[in-house]
Amino acid sequence: MTKTLPARPANWFILFIILLALGGLLRLLDITDPPLDFHSSRQLRNSLVARDIYYSILPSATTEQRELASSFANSVGRYEPPVIESIVAVTYLFTGGENIASARIWETLFWLSAGVALFDLMRRAVSPCAALIGLSFYFILPFSVQASRSFQPDPLMTSAFVVGIYFLYRWSEEQSWKWTILAGVFLGFAVFVKIVIVFFVGAAAIAMVLFTLKRDFWKSKQVWSMALIMILPALLFYVLLNQGRSTEYFLSWTVALIGLITSTDFYTKWLAFLGQLFGLTMIFLSIAGIFLATPRLRWLLVSLWVGYVLYGLTLPFQMYTHSYYHIQLIPIVALGLAAALNPLIESAAGQGAVGRAGFIAVIVVVIGFQSWVSRSVLADESFRHEPVFWQQVGGAIPADAKVIGLTQDYGFRLMYYGWRKVILWPYSTELAEVRNGNLDFSDRFGELTLGKDYFLVTAFGQLDKQPSLKKLLDAYPVAVDGEGYVLYDLIP
Repeated sequence: MTKTLPARPANWFILFIILLALGGLLRLLDITDPPLDFHSSRQLRNSLVARDIYYSILPSATTEQRELASSFANSVGRYEPPVIESIVAVTYLFTGGENIASARIWETLFWLSAGVALFDLMRRAVSPCAALIGLSFYFILPFSVQASRSFQPDPLMTSAFVVGIYFLYRWSEEQSWKWTILAGVFLGFAVFVKIVIVFFVGAAAIAMVLFTLKRDFWKSKQVWSMALIMILPALLFYVLLNQGRSTEYFLSWTVALIGLITSTDFYTKWLAFLGQLFGLTMIFLSIAGIFLATPRLRWLLVSLWVGYVLYGLTLPFQMYTHSYYHIQLIPIVALGLAAALNPLIESAAGQGAVGRAGFIAVIVVVIGFQSWVSRSVLADESFRHEPVFWQQVGGAIPADAKVIGLTQDYGFRLMYYGWRKVILWPYSTELAEVRNGNLDFSDRFGELTLGKDYFLVTAFGQLDKQPSLKKLLDAYPVAVDGEGYVLYDLIP
């Protein structure tokens, strides 16, 4: 009799529930810690937008609070529709005020829901055991834990994308109107939440349609209906309603930086960055899974990787600097791993009791170790002191003063916790060097400080990178010399 690792459906279902619970538990650790643990500028940006929405609907909010919140939100740049921010802002109303826990709970629920769809998709192409291992990667990879609970549109975008891909796969199996509409709605919603997922959605949809219908695809009403549902919401927002911002983003991040793709150094950095996030062994093993997958899954995996490469070539700078721009790759790698490990698991199932027990023990140890690493990443850092510090900085700045500053996260920390906004002094960063070839902006001191009352410094590492600026500031009197910040008086 053929043996399998979980012998009955009840066994793998129990393991699935355990993984689901583990994935949720890891993401809810240290749930009230300020959102500075992962790409803080992006999370604070969403927090400021959510605050604006919250105060606009809070009956007890004062006019001053609403005006300040609106001013802060309008200064952070709005490239996507505020979907997750609106959900969180409404949640604030029912939970007694602003709390990052609300955002993390929602993002976790979205990620877990997508995990259910991902597991069923994998289970249709590989054994339940291989699907469980793929799902464990999706849930416990340290990068996955951090990124999927962060307050930004990317976790919701990726979750909707995974569910949409699942329905697209089901449509490829059955071609019913139910799967047509569900695939179109979820994939269209994913693109609406954040347009960058369009590379993956377009590639996957084309591949599944061609695999299923071959050259007769153009005769199918379902195909055209699905395409219309996918395209229309994003078209309305990004092209018709928000055209200026969309054009600005494209010019700033694609056109201005496209020259990076002509350098071999770009591809080396890209691959090395992937190694830090996923482990290159996992990446290449997942790619190898393409060649071991069933035909339908193979077409899907190839299309998703093609979409990822096109995406990376379009946004080159983010490919080796912004980890959250790779969150979409988590479910793709998990799918490939399930396909790659399926033959190994089938072979292990045919071993004797000792062999099977040893194989299971190794898997349990790996999952346990990765879970502990994910837990440690969250638990070992605390940012609970940050709000008090920024409140002190905000309190030191007169409410009506005009201030320029060299401060963290584009001034978002000061805006969110200190309720003060400053004009930013340019950072000395790799991006500034790529765009301008200049890392010292002291020659523009007179121009940038014109009409300003104070110069705030909290990012002393940045100040050290601009010694000419430091020398200029030393000539001005210090209005406030606080612990961790200095406020220079620019008025003669």
